[in-house]
Amino acid sequence: MNPKKIWSNFAVADLERTTTFYTALGFRSNGRNKDLTSFFVSDDNFIMHFFLKDVLLPNFKGEIADSQKVNEVLFTLSASSKEQVNDWAKEVESAGGKIISPPAEFGNGYYGFWFADPDGHRFNVFFM
Repeated sequence: MNPKKIWSNFAVADLERTTTFYTALGFRSNGRNKDLTSFFVSDDNFIMHFFLKDVLLPNFKGEIADSQKVNEVLFTLSASSKEQVNDWAKEVESAGGKIISPPAEFGNGYYGFWFADPDGHRFNVFFM
C-alpha cells in the first residue's frame, strides 16, 4: 500500500463545542458543515474530522467507543520546549479540556502532559 493521505474521524456530541475548543487551541479550520467540523494539525496538515456521532455511527461496522470511558487512540502533539508544553496545558484547560496528567518529567529526556477534549478524545503533548 502507498496511501496518498491519512486522516482521523472522531465522533462528537456537539459541533459548536468542538469547534470552539480546537479553535481556542489554535488549530486551523478545514471547514465545517451540519455534520462535521474539521481541522488541519501541524506543519504536515494532518486532518482531523469531528463528526456528529449520529452521522458517523451508520458508517461504522460496529459500535463507536465511548471516549469518556475508554481509550480509543492516543495522538501525540510535539512541542518545541518545556515552556511550550506548560503554555499548552494552560490553553487546553482554559479552552475546556481536561488535564489527565499535568506537565512533568518522565523517562529519559521526556517532558509532557495528557489531556482529553470535551468529548474525551485523548492527546498527549511531548517535548523530547
